[in-house]
Amino acid sequence: MQVFDRVLVRKRRERAAKTLPEADFLLRESAGRLADRLLDVARTFTLALDLGCHTGQLAAPIKLSKKVETLFQADFSPAMATAANKSSLIPTFCADEEFLPIKNGGLDLILSNLSLHWVNDLPGALAQICRSLKPDGLFLATIFGGETLKELRTVLMESEEETIGGIAPRVSPFIDVRDSGNLLSRAGFSLPVVDTENIEVTYENIFKLMADLRAMAETNAILQRSRIPIRRSTLMRAAELYQEKFSDHRGRIIATFQIVNLTAWSPHESQQKPMRPGTAKTTLAEALSTEEIILNDKTPFSKKITTT
Repeated sequence: MQVFDRVLVRKRRERAAKTLPEADFLLRESAGRLADRLLDVARTFTLALDLGCHTGQLAAPIKLSKKVETLFQADFSPAMATAANKSSLIPTFCADEEFLPIKNGGLDLILSNLSLHWVNDLPGALAQICRSLKPDGLFLATIFGGETLKELRTVLMESEEETIGGIAPRVSPFIDVRDSGNLLSRAGFSLPVVDTENIEVTYENIFKLMADLRAMAETNAILQRSRIPIRRSTLMRAAELYQEKFSDHRGRIIATFQIVNLTAWSPHESQQKPMRPGTAKTTLAEALSTEEIILNDKTPFSKKITTT
């Protein structure tokens, strides 16, 4: 299924390679948190790849972590890859996340910071990442979740409905958190863990927010987007609605970015595996040093549920 216009995504990333340093605060914040998670892993990694490196925001915190001996960077945009190489002095190449030029079992660690949400075939990309890792290799990534820019999506829909009597998709779709763990398992990973964090950013107005999104190359690139530019009346109404519905006590509007954190390992025989049902030798009550109560019709606090 083709959801995003990947040609347009690359063009926008090419253009944003120069403007990104002015608006990369979110990438840097997410990169720092991703590096902190790597610090929690009790091992070091010989060969690692930063996939979708933008202009190199993840390189510095990874260096500081001292968890990686050799790091490479890759980005979908040649301009982004060039900028990342200049800023970090780390070997960088251009690569499409949907067609990884990595041999099977070639890496110990793959990291990705807020880049995979533009991939059309995310299950396929995750499967390629899993195959690129050595047995017991680690995959750590952040990706935008479904709550991202929920305020902007709401006011754009309402303003278009009011001004033109219909709506067009103006904000790209993001991954559903509930599906993330299943996607990792389907891709062949072991021990998948998914959690989320919400980062709220305040802006003077909707125009400042949209300017930052353009500078980050995070504007709408879905194939079914409207080719008709948004009307000025629609945009002005959206600005009013945003101020009315989603502003703080200072009058600044709030933009939510939901960060989904993905952690998973490539399979290895040494990894823990769940026991088969019925093979446990200890009950939960024994483990908790408490009394086991079996619920039945005579249990005082049990209730029968009947349907009609």
